[in-house]
Amino acid sequence: MYSLQLLLRASHAALLLVLCLQLGINKAQEDNRQVIKMDFKLPQTTRANEEVTATLRVGTELRECMVIKTYLVSNPPVDGPLNYKYTACLCEEYQRTFFWDFQVNSTIRIAAVVDIIREFNICPDNMAVIPIKANRFSVLKMLPVA
Repeated sequence: MYSLQLLLRASHAALLLVLCLQLGINKAQEDNRQVIKMDFKLPQTTRANEEVTATLRVGTELRECMVIKTYLVSNPPVDGPLNYKYTACLCEEYQRTFFWDFQVNSTIRIAAVVDIIREFNICPDNMAVIPIKANRFSVLKMLPVA
């Protein structure tokens, strides 16, 4: 009888252990990695016709590489270097930094945009992925002209 009680106690403990392990495994399987991390920097303020540098640092937490195209969009539209587009390979271990130098005469809103695209011969061995959920990411900033 005593051995039967130990067996029943052990089975409850085993069930509890299995439940805890299953909850831990389910929690570990959640994918919280960011597809794109963006750090967009502009000066706080500028003067009319003064040269400004916009810096965009792009990274990922995915293990796979991807081809990105990055560019700036402004309102009101600004011609010149602000329209330059960059295409690059982005991998977890290699963040990319992009620079734009331009001049403005009035206060503008600038969005840094990163598109994940399908393009060959950009990433090594043509091994690049395209995420299913989203392929466009952006950050919006204001550049006041004093």
